[in-house]
Amino acid sequence: MSDEIPSLKTCCTPTRDPACDSPALGHSAGFIRINQGSTDAMRLIPGGEFLMGNERDYGFLADGEGPVHAVKLAPFYLDETCVTNEAFNTFVNATGYQTEAEKFGWSFVFCGHLSPTLQQTTARIRVAGSEWWCRIKGASWRHPDGPGSTLKQRWSHPVVQVSWHDASAYARWAGKRLPSEAEWEYAARGGLVQKKFPWGDELEPDGKHRMNVWQGIFFTQNTEADGYYGTAPAKSFRANAYRLYNMTGNVWEWCWDYSDPTYYRSSPFEDPTGPAVGERRVMRGGSYLCHASYCNRYRTDARSSNTPESGTTNLGFRCARDV
Repeated sequence: MSDEIPSLKTCCTPTRDPACDSPALGHSAGFIRINQGSTDAMRLIPGGEFLMGNERDYGFLADGEGPVHAVKLAPFYLDETCVTNEAFNTFVNATGYQTEAEKFGWSFVFCGHLSPTLQQTTARIRVAGSEWWCRIKGASWRHPDGPGSTLKQRWSHPVVQVSWHDASAYARWAGKRLPSEAEWEYAARGGLVQKKFPWGDELEPDGKHRMNVWQGIFFTQNTEADGYYGTAPAKSFRANAYRLYNMTGNVWEWCWDYSDPTYYRSSPFEDPTGPAVGERRVMRGGSYLCHASYCNRYRTDARSSNTPESGTTNLGFRCARDV
């Protein structure tokens, strides 16, 4: 197998370049085991072995979804849902924390969510190659779709417009941590072996929607057949066998690991936590913007990544902790 990796297809989330706005914010130490936080609304994920990755033709070579390899994990806890706006608000009120989007003064918003005013003004700057993404001043977790948008009727939805650093700060405050990529995939599979989705291989079993992804023609027409145009409440659809909600679709989820498309070729058998260094962090699960015609990364084995200071309207997180 060649060591050369094709360029990444960065349609899923756009990337912030901190050098263009301000010095890089935040930092991270090595992976640390944490077992202090409350386990309320968390699920105990049993330890065990599983087959991680994908070598079938529906994946993306550039993402490094293969080779399929055996991984053994110790038991751990995982949040049953993504961290919600309500939970993140509690964290901010308790600590005074300011997110990176707030420090930068702008963030990325899906063009279809912009207000009519923003649609018509020069405040919209589209991302080259992914024109459905716009750089919007004033967008943040409190105003996820830009100025004028609020969290009204979204308190139970996943918090978005949070960077990897923001997610890590919340996790530390809660006495938890971000899950490793291996933990995330193991939990998402819910005990199933090499299945595409947390419930099996069929996208819509018995014609029923099981997750929130783009319906219709990407990115110009969303029929909302699954019930949602943007994010859905964090506890939507049917949970998987580990009683975890929305492990695929809805919002991407930050994981602990640095991203390296070649990592699976030499990753450890027991409790892998990713490369020691890197420039991007792993995201898992896909989002409401995923569609088979362009980005079918709404799978248990799909991988993507972004820089740790980036934030978007379709990127959130959930926390883990050790037993």
